[in-house]
Amino acid sequence: MGQNEVSLPPKYNPNEIEKGRYDFWVEGKFFEAKEDQSKDPFTIVIPPPNVTGKLHLGHAWDTTLQDIITRIKRMQGYDVLWLPGMDHAGIATQAKVEGKLREQGINRHDLGREKFLEKAWEWKGEYASFIRKQWEKLGLGLDYSRERFTLDEGLSKAVREVFVSLYEKGLIYRGEYIINWDPATKTALSDIEVIYQEVKGAFYHMKYPLKDGTGHIEVATTRPETMLGDTAVAVHPKDERYQHLIGKKVILPIVNREIEIVADDYVDMEFGSGAVKITPAHDPNDFEIGNRHNLERILVMKEDGTMNENAGKYEGMDRFECRKQIVKDLQEDGVLFNIEEHTHSVGHSERSGAVVEPYLSTQWFVKMQPLADEAINLQKKEDKVNFVPDRFEKTYLHWMENIRDWCISRQLWWGHRIPAWYHKETGELYVGREEPEDIENWEQDIDVLDTWFSSALWPFSTMGWPDEKSKDFQRHFPTDVLVTGYDIIFFWVSRMIFQSIEFTGERPFKDVLIHGLVRDADGRKMSKSLGNGVDPMDVIEKYGADSLRYFLSTGSSPGQDLRFQWEKVESTWNFANKIWNASRFVLMNLDGMKLEDIDLSGEKSVADHWILTRLNETIENVTKNVDKYEFGEAGRHLYNFIWDEFCDWYIEMAKLPLYGEDDGAKKTTRSVLVYVLDRMLKMLHPFMPFITEEIWQQITREGTSITISAWPEPNPDFTNKEAAGQMKRLVDIIRSVRNIRAEVDTPMSKHIDMIIKTGDQSVTEQLQKNRHYLERFCNPSDLTIGVDVQAPEKAMSAIVTGAEIYLPLEGLIDIEEELARLQKEWEKWNKEVELVQKKLGNDKFVNKAPEHIVQQEREKEQDYLEKRAKVEARMKELKG
Repeated sequence: MGQNEVSLPPKYNPNEIEKGRYDFWVEGKFFEAKEDQSKDPFTIVIPPPNVTGKLHLGHAWDTTLQDIITRIKRMQGYDVLWLPGMDHAGIATQAKVEGKLREQGINRHDLGREKFLEKAWEWKGEYASFIRKQWEKLGLGLDYSRERFTLDEGLSKAVREVFVSLYEKGLIYRGEYIINWDPATKTALSDIEVIYQEVKGAFYHMKYPLKDGTGHIEVATTRPETMLGDTAVAVHPKDERYQHLIGKKVILPIVNREIEIVADDYVDMEFGSGAVKITPAHDPNDFEIGNRHNLERILVMKEDGTMNENAGKYEGMDRFECRKQIVKDLQEDGVLFNIEEHTHSVGHSERSGAVVEPYLSTQWFVKMQPLADEAINLQKKEDKVNFVPDRFEKTYLHWMENIRDWCISRQLWWGHRIPAWYHKETGELYVGREEPEDIENWEQDIDVLDTWFSSALWPFSTMGWPDEKSKDFQRHFPTDVLVTGYDIIFFWVSRMIFQSIEFTGERPFKDVLIHGLVRDADGRKMSKSLGNGVDPMDVIEKYGADSLRYFLSTGSSPGQDLRFQWEKVESTWNFANKIWNASRFVLMNLDGMKLEDIDLSGEKSVADHWILTRLNETIENVTKNVDKYEFGEAGRHLYNFIWDEFCDWYIEMAKLPLYGEDDGAKKTTRSVLVYVLDRMLKMLHPFMPFITEEIWQQITREGTSITISAWPEPNPDFTNKEAAGQMKRLVDIIRSVRNIRAEVDTPMSKHIDMIIKTGDQSVTEQLQKNRHYLERFCNPSDLTIGVDVQAPEKAMSAIVTGAEIYLPLEGLIDIEEELARLQKEWEKWNKEVELVQKKLGNDKFVNKAPEHIVQQEREKEQDYLEKRAKVEARMKELKG
């Protein structure tokens, strides 16, 4: 390409090059699964973001990792489906919509269910478009032709099928249980939607009088307002203090109701007084005791957390106001005799923040034990779900082994309505895939299903299940990998696994790649209350999507948290800028050459052999690491190859033939530049899709995309370890000379004499053959290379493998300082000798390590010993 034809602007501006590129990819249908039977399918379903708001950095990280995997697999020749979609997020979305209505002075009950749902769908439409715009900004290669939503018709059909099927198998039931109740949103919560926080409270110690007037029994509680619903006092059957009281009655203060003293093994004799008040409608343990002793269940609260008619004079009071008043009244009556300060763990609603109330309620439940057993058994088989890192499998199994039944009904309007109907006259229950025929005589259950019930079906409901003949289901299920954070292993990952086994007989995905949370620079969790959140769109605005993506994907290892630091994003922008400038140099010097014009049959320089060898090694290392999901390691290999080797060394050395007179050498150099640039861009593409596409378009034919180009493979014809070793020696010599010049403040522009004493004749010949590099990059006035050359007395020196370098710098060197420097160098090589000899002195290592590894260590030992000896000799000379 001639100099005037370069179409890369002089300055790297991510906003300019990223603009419009996504449209090119989407319109070209490069992201769509092609159903090409000659290719193996590779499938990922996106963890569907909630339509409650905009994406945060955690989403950006999660989706970037998926995008990297799918772009690599597409380039490796797979028929890739990355299926996008969003979650209706029941409680969260309803809360947002109700909040918006409140601002307009409207209550959802004023609107009615249908009108409210219209508002919720409007909200969904608005926020889904925000999310799609953010996916676009991030450059995500999603197949929009298959986008799904957890409330769309196909998924609703799957939800009904699963609910009815589990009900028919006896695995879904309706029952009265103590559930976690959120009085703010007036809905049940599952156990994992409850966040426990340490709260300062109190133990309230009370005396309940015995009916026969012979005394009293002491009990304590943290929730005195629930005493109004007490129906017994329990003691341990073997507690000698109370055996004579079992079966007797006490008078419940304030209410003046007679309640019995019962004996139950659950009671801890050592705790408190050894007697426990029993409130079956307001405590899960009391509920179980109540069942064993046929106790009445008396609810004393309404759904909004205020006291009901069973609370007598406290009716209508808020539960916490009632607590204050009842404490005061009990103190006045002499019943409450001690208040003991006590910090305890209190459940709060994950969604609303309200204190959760254990509450007796009729709800729908999934019987978990049989489903969990199947999921646990799967992990003992060959086709188990592979957790990456594998330590998270223990976390998952521990939860599955201690599972409780799952409360799946929610008192909401936004969500999948429970497919159950009650007969208006007989009260008969009907559960079915379709509504009853004489629908006018039936009323549908007003509750909806927990959001996680539908998202648990995501990997197969999105593929067309329950239609098992669906093309997508047959081709793309089970999926290959799920990428998600460790915080939703219980919420989502576990539920997808047991539902998938139950309904498809297979695991939902082969691998689960677990990442951590994005934290701020100080390691704190990002939150609204701390004000330390970072909007990914702000990062993109400042540094571009490529810089954000590269930072997110290479900034931590699997399973670990990631600290967000602006300066690290800036350094990835510097990396992108380096790539831009290097590519621009290559393009300006190609003289019209394109990918198809590459000719590597000519004679290659040592630099050509070296960069092609290092390219092969980099391809191997990057491929090996991305296949293990070690993106940080892959990024490190890429960064070192691109910045240190290609940009800082090869391009500089390529300038010699490019600006010389040998047309053959020019052609070969241009070919190497294009060849390496092409493969370098392809490896970098999944991490930085925008900049790589922009540059790659300049060296290829129009109309195609780097997105569907082939992933690079090493070419063994281009590996030349010997030449790579020679190049390493040249680089080490040039670096040493530059370091010495810097040390004695001698600029590169000043000519100096340079003497290289070689270890043998072959090294002399190699260095003589490549002396033009040494002349160009060391700027010697006189360069002497040989085995028998005399080392000058007053000189700076350096040792490299196979050679010693001397720079006679009379007048610029202080002998004492040079001796001090050599002493440090001797200490460095001595430490290396000690380390390697310690390793080789370990019989376990020598006998158990592979032979080639042991041999490498022996070679290192020889090399370090030689370097140490040379430094010793030099010190001796200077001390002379």
